[in-house]
Amino acid sequence: MPLSDPVTTVLLCAAAYLGGSVLFALPVCKLWGLPDPRAQGSGNPGATNVYRTGGWRPAAMTLALDAAKGWLPVWLAYSAGLSVLAQAMVALFAVTGHMVPAFYRFKGGKGVATALGAGFALAPITTAVMAAIWLLILWRWRISALASVVAVVSGPLISAFIEPENLPLFGLLALLVVVRHRNNLIRLAQGREIGL
Repeated sequence: MPLSDPVTTVLLCAAAYLGGSVLFALPVCKLWGLPDPRAQGSGNPGATNVYRTGGWRPAAMTLALDAAKGWLPVWLAYSAGLSVLAQAMVALFAVTGHMVPAFYRFKGGKGVATALGAGFALAPITTAVMAAIWLLILWRWRISALASVVAVVSGPLISAFIEPENLPLFGLLALLVVVRHRNNLIRLAQGREIGL
């Protein structure tokens, strides 16, 4: 599928990457008087690690903001009439921005919340099913990394049945998120992964 508007696509991809590069866990922790999450717990600047140090309120704020920076650029791409391929590219740039942020020496988070927001903008049904799987796994085992990996790996299969036009996007997101969780997977295999 060709790009419907290459110039707008490039601009939105750039904006998505820069927006994704804002690690909201850091200003949220500062607002709540919490320590830098990169120096606490798992060292990940994400909602789960914020929860470990500050509880559910700052964690929910972090989750909402990180999801919003994935949702907004994809929604703008949709509103601009860009193709599904272009919207998927914008989504990937937003998630990549969170993982390798330009503003923090390219050391970012896992990208799960940002992928969640982008997914809800582009493929809400698939993403809702993935979110339900994440919640179920988290409730049962209390390990966010396990819940995240299971949810994103299930994404391509769910998309293939429900929203097949987005299968490539969910395949790439699964690859990115699993690679970012490689150390978590090693700790899981060794029984050393940090739970909630």
